[in-house]
Amino acid sequence: MRRFSKLCVAAGLAAAAFVATSPAQAGYHLIRWQDSGLCQIWDESIPTTPWPAGSHRASATVATFLDALALKDHALKTKACTW
Repeated sequence: MRRFSKLCVAAGLAAAAFVATSPAQAGYHLIRWQDSGLCQIWDESIPTTPWPAGSHRASATVATFLDALALKDHALKTKACTW
């Protein structure tokens, strides 16, 4: 039993090390709600679609959240999106 516990701890540590060293594959883009014109940053790593329906993709995919925030800022300044 003691050997099995050590094996489980070792496997857990190995899995944690693998996850910590693997690069993040998240991407972000803007969605725009059709009824209100509001824009929102959407994380593509979320396996669901925006709810309720009524949104559409308003930008290309960017690598970081800060890049998506810059896109949203530009969209607000050009009045492509509202608050």
